[in-house]
Amino acid sequence: MKGEVPVKAKVHVTLKTGVLDPQGKAVQNALGALGFGGVNGVRQGKYIELDLAETDADAARVHVEDMCKKLLANTVIENYAIEIAD
Repeated sequence: MKGEVPVKAKVHVTLKTGVLDPQGKAVQNALGALGFGGVNGVRQGKYIELDLAETDADAARVHVEDMCKKLLANTVIENYAIEIAD
C-alpha cells in the first residue's frame, strides 16, 4: 500500500552458554597483550542487518525467524535475537 515503509531487521547471533569460543579467547588474549588488562572474558558473535521489502513488522519477524532457523544461525550452538525496526 502507498505510504507503507519497508522494515529493517537486525539479528544478533551469539554462541550458547557453555559452547567454547576460540575467537573470543583469541581476542581476550590479544587485548591483554596490548595492555588492556581486566578483560575476564570475551564472547564473539555476528550482527546481521536485513533490509526487507515486507512492510508489516509482525510478518517480517516471522520471515526473519525462519531465516535464522534455516541459515543465519546454527541453532544447535547459537542463540539469536531479532529486532524489527521501521
